[in-house]
Amino acid sequence: MTLCAACERTGGGGSGREPVLLGEVLASAALELAGASRAAASPSGTRTADSSSTTCRMCGAPARWHRTPRGRWILMEPGDRPTGSVPAGRRWRIAGDGTAVYLASSLPSDTCRVSHFDFCPAR
Repeated sequence: MTLCAACERTGGGGSGREPVLLGEVLASAALELAGASRAAASPSGTRTADSSSTTCRMCGAPARWHRTPRGRWILMEPGDRPTGSVPAGRRWRIAGDGTAVYLASSLPSDTCRVSHFDFCPAR
């Protein structure tokens, strides 16, 4: 591994440790975050004051209201879906505090939530 002159003078390269690959760190961090969001979104998890269960007025399907970071409300379908089966502009993630956050990018093996308004059979 090539070091800058300042690091070579301080002996920065002699730690004896193997280098840590950034891809491995990011992959494990993504798995940890995905596991935490699934635990927060599970029905057995703690219920927050910012979300409430309801049924759709148009089709009667079960859904849950979640607040967005901008303070608006969105009706979300229950359960997670694979991101590969959801179009890129329709993916959401439920944060630990119950906030629905738009999911701009994700791993192909990850899961996401979808708005009921996008999948309501009565629309």
